[in-house]
Amino acid sequence: MRLAVCAEMVFTELPFAERVRRIHEAGFDVELWDSRSKDIAALKSSGAVFSSMTGYTSGSLVDADTADDVVRTAETLVPTALELGVSRMVVHSAELIDGKAARPAYRANGSMWITGARTLERLGAIGEKHGLTFCLENLNTVLDHPGIPLARAKDTLALVEAAGHPNVKMMLDLYHAQLGQGNLIELVRTALPHIGEIQVADVPGRCEPGTGEINYLAVARALVAAGYEGTVGMEAWASGDDMEALEAFRRAFTVEAAESRHSSAFSTEVAL
Repeated sequence: MRLAVCAEMVFTELPFAERVRRIHEAGFDVELWDSRSKDIAALKSSGAVFSSMTGYTSGSLVDADTADDVVRTAETLVPTALELGVSRMVVHSAELIDGKAARPAYRANGSMWITGARTLERLGAIGEKHGLTFCLENLNTVLDHPGIPLARAKDTLALVEAAGHPNVKMMLDLYHAQLGQGNLIELVRTALPHIGEIQVADVPGRCEPGTGEINYLAVARALVAAGYEGTVGMEAWASGDDMEALEAFRRAFTVEAAESRHSSAFSTEVAL
């Protein structure tokens, strides 16, 4: 597995290009959100590998009145993605303004399902043309993103399956999935053929693995057992020192080293 870190959420006291440089020097790929306010030349010169970035700026892919805006704005972001070498462009099932739904909808109807699948097919065609993958991210509606329809992991997975395009995958966010439904290991096994990238943070608090209730070592073991070789990104705040948070993330998803530490601790306990 490749490991990435979201530069929007760590080293927040530093200029953005410096955050990217720190993450890159620590040995991680980099995730971005909205690229429009960024100095693209400075990011490119950092030498970092950029795993993903936001793939649209307005519209809702499940809303027939605004789905065209999703496709139109996605096309305007493609040149930036290609310049930075980004592999995956992230979309959601609603337009977000400061993390909230621009037009809240608390129930999904059949039109939303059909429009969402068709919009993803259109994005997939753009991705195929340019060698990019559009990833639909699941979100939680109980805490961070109320009013977003078809946001739960099972719904985003169903939309990706319905689109049926090789350039449309799922951005499986396990922080959101834990808040929305739990059962994470079974979820990653079920979603595996459709995962484009995985994002992680712990619950509660949305900080690095090891600060909350999710057993990320067990999740990592399940991913290895399932043969996942894609990217896992830490989209999380640092609970304290930023570099320590990055190292905690690395330890959680370096399964062989973690297994060795576990075995050593067990052996010591048995000896005692």
